[in-house]
Amino acid sequence: MNAILKNFIAGEWVDGSGVTRNINPSNTNDVVGEYAKADKAQTEKAIAAAKAAFPAWSRSTPQERYDALNKISAEILSRKEELGRLLAREEGKTLPEGIGEVARAGQIFAFFAGEALRLTGEKGASVRPGLDVEITREAVGVVGMITPWNFPIAIPAWKIAPALCYGNTVVFKPAELVPGSAHALSEIIARSGLPAGVFNLVVGSGSVVGQTLIDHPDVAAISFTGSVGTGRKIAQACVLSNPMKKFQLEMGGKNPLVVLDDADLKVAVEAATNGAYFSTGQRCTASSRFIVTEGIHDKFVAAMTERLKGLVVDDAVKQGTHIGPVVDGNQLEQDQRYLKIAQDEGAKLTWGGELLNRETPGFYMQPALFTEASNTMRIAREEVFGPVACVIRAKTYDEALAIANDTEFGLAAGVCTSSLKYASHFKRNSEAGMVMVNLPTAGVDYHVPFGGRKGSSYGAREQGSYAREFYTTVKTAYTFPV
Repeated sequence: MNAILKNFIAGEWVDGSGVTRNINPSNTNDVVGEYAKADKAQTEKAIAAAKAAFPAWSRSTPQERYDALNKISAEILSRKEELGRLLAREEGKTLPEGIGEVARAGQIFAFFAGEALRLTGEKGASVRPGLDVEITREAVGVVGMITPWNFPIAIPAWKIAPALCYGNTVVFKPAELVPGSAHALSEIIARSGLPAGVFNLVVGSGSVVGQTLIDHPDVAAISFTGSVGTGRKIAQACVLSNPMKKFQLEMGGKNPLVVLDDADLKVAVEAATNGAYFSTGQRCTASSRFIVTEGIHDKFVAAMTERLKGLVVDDAVKQGTHIGPVVDGNQLEQDQRYLKIAQDEGAKLTWGGELLNRETPGFYMQPALFTEASNTMRIAREEVFGPVACVIRAKTYDEALAIANDTEFGLAAGVCTSSLKYASHFKRNSEAGMVMVNLPTAGVDYHVPFGGRKGSSYGAREQGSYAREFYTTVKTAYTFPV
């Protein structure tokens, strides 16, 4: 076993108060690494370091911020195969998916390196004679970041990069299930030339590290991606804190893919398969409801069943694997529990759902497809977060659209159709933050805004130039020349 990998606080790698072990879900005998766990006191030290570093970093030049972010990007991209293998090994998504995610993280840092040079303000005339008005954007302060396990390098990247770009300082708490990617990213950031305290890594539990970030008065903002329940608690705590915190929440999804009679069947099946089952279905943007009109319903179900039969479920880093394991035993148990719930409510398990044995012990599950589902069933209303999807029959396009919008969530939605009329109508009337036509619901470019509506998201969008809305505050200043 290698040495315990440490937390990064105030520019130094420091021991923790305990150790968390990182287990490979493709082979539970394989310990990816051991990582120091931070406690409340160490989290407070990280916050203090970030606070102390903020005045100088928030007034650093765009060139300084560009240079640091560009250096981070270059190292990530130069090591994408190595880091992608680490990611696949600890999280369970396939090696090509892991490499792709690392590449995206590198692209995100490159984009925000450029954004550091593009931040502008406004200058105008006052309605009062002789006055100048300036509108500028300034950094918010210390930002606490709480990230999930399903995208262990891309989601941290799209929070950390804009925070640093606009002059904020960071305390980063990754999910305990995936400390390896977080530590590797933090090592790269530590070598970028940032002043001590600008970036800090604290690995630990949400109840200790996360709660300390949420409660601490010196943390100005919280960016969170995770469950709806935790997001609501964070929102309440941020509103009640003194001073109140800015907060940004990315939470769940129950994303529909509507398939109309005029859809290209092959295109629809590929969009459904990719959106619902790739990355083991462990994406907040995954399609979990296939809403299919009557004329194509039976053909779609038959074609989907054949497509699923051809998918290889195996070790994430093995060549030829289409779907890796579920991330851990708890998530696998949840997936299996929802299979029973769906069947008890009357849905038909048309394909999959079985636990699988492979060469190494892991959390392997055949992707599951339910038919004869209704939108009132729990399988159609609650986020499973696994390789599970259900087919809901609709008589018409209007009924399909109504079913798609009948959810507490509003992250992503898709439609498969050859009709420009229906495609245009769906894009306008879908109650989701991101809409796809003849594409998987999962998959958004790194330079465009990411986020949803209703119970899926709260606050400013992530990614792209829209990220400045969260990571900056607007100042209006007047000058009276004398």
